[in-house]
Amino acid sequence: MQQKEDLFAHQDTLARLHEDIPLSDKLSFIHQIILQDFPFISRVAIALFDEQTEMLKTYAHSTEGDEHPFVTYEAPLDAAPSLREIIQHRRPRLVQDLNIFTKGKHEHTKRIAAKGYKASYTMPLYQSAAFVGFLFFNSLEEHPFTPKALRQIDIYGHLIALMVINELAAIRTLVSAVQATRSMTHYRDIETGLHIERTAHYARLIARELAVDYKISDEQIEHIFLFSPLHDIGKIGIPDSILRKPGKLSDEEFSIMKTHPGKGREIIDSILEDFSLYALGHVNIMRNIAEYHHEAIDGSGYPKGLKGDEIPIEARISAVADVFDALTSRRAYKVPWSNEKAFALLQQLSNSKLDRDCVKALLNNPDKILEIQQRFRDDELV
Repeated sequence: MQQKEDLFAHQDTLARLHEDIPLSDKLSFIHQIILQDFPFISRVAIALFDEQTEMLKTYAHSTEGDEHPFVTYEAPLDAAPSLREIIQHRRPRLVQDLNIFTKGKHEHTKRIAAKGYKASYTMPLYQSAAFVGFLFFNSLEEHPFTPKALRQIDIYGHLIALMVINELAAIRTLVSAVQATRSMTHYRDIETGLHIERTAHYARLIARELAVDYKISDEQIEHIFLFSPLHDIGKIGIPDSILRKPGKLSDEEFSIMKTHPGKGREIIDSILEDFSLYALGHVNIMRNIAEYHHEAIDGSGYPKGLKGDEIPIEARISAVADVFDALTSRRAYKVPWSNEKAFALLQQLSNSKLDRDCVKALLNNPDKILEIQQRFRDDELV
């Protein structure tokens, strides 16, 4: 007969998934569970698809140390025909011997081979029939996937897929809520929708360049990309008489304007509470960008007068991305600056108002800057 003290003897194997930890940590945890049954699976990784740019970009992985073949990596989906076929078939792809791709010229194929992977199982990820990315299971052994193993791996795969999709959906709900809050007010700042897009892509470009030195993960890069355009959300609390004033602000007006970072933090916290998203991974990235994007490296910024490394790296990244796009965009009161002129000013402000490494990271990629500008042009303003 079962004893009362035995009612709670079993510990849920996957209980850690309920904890407030990053998706990458959850993925690593699930990988450890998988290894108990399938020790041949040495890599689990997720790549997301950016519908706007049609690029695949690394997002999360469970590989420890330096064994992961892809970090801060992106590539056009069209450049990977074998992956494109997975979408066309809308079915997972099983490769028991990756030697069939030995003549493959794509960077993805070369990196996988260089790390010694011999087999792979790739599942496409969908959200309401929309393709969102891939889930990879890789092995250092040939022919390791049996039909019985695949049936159980599929279960783990769909569990991981639900985790990814739920997190992305929560992030998009949060971003949409913040954007809707701005749209439903009298906020009529001179920023365009394309300014927001460009700022996001500049921020991602900077974050990817700094990833190794600053230990910024792919998951954090994606959150910086998603959250950086919302840096000025606090301006919805600033009166139009100040926000849209064509001339220089008075000292009193500027004091009011300087309250918008704090207001932004308050708005974000309120939305997180209302939508029960306070446990969302990396949400502090959003808070920090909103509250600290006007801090200056020399301590002359606001609202707290932080200096140097006291300023979160995501806020330093967002500041450079925003300033650069403001300089190179057309406004009612100015013509757009050339990239070269904007580069010169960024260098002048480097290590005083703006972070030197963030400025260097942006300026090291003039070709990618041009690609972003051409893709997200303000044609209606030209």
